[in-house]
Amino acid sequence: MKNYSFDAILELVEEMPDDEQIVLIDLIGRRLKEKRRDEIALNIVRADEEYLHEQVFRGTVKDIMAELKR
Repeated sequence: MKNYSFDAILELVEEMPDDEQIVLIDLIGRRLKEKRRDEIALNIVRADEEYLHEQVFRGTVKDIMAELKR
């Protein structure tokens, strides 16, 4: 795989027709949203596992602040 600088990529995109640039922007946006959804889903799975294994801290704000000072 070739490595391109950010500036080189921008130049390539600017050479594309406007309609292709719009499609590219839309495609990148959708992929970023999907990637973020996957990250959120993974965080939920991890949180559920921690909760099931009682690896979560419960308490009041005062309890949490005391725990953080340890």
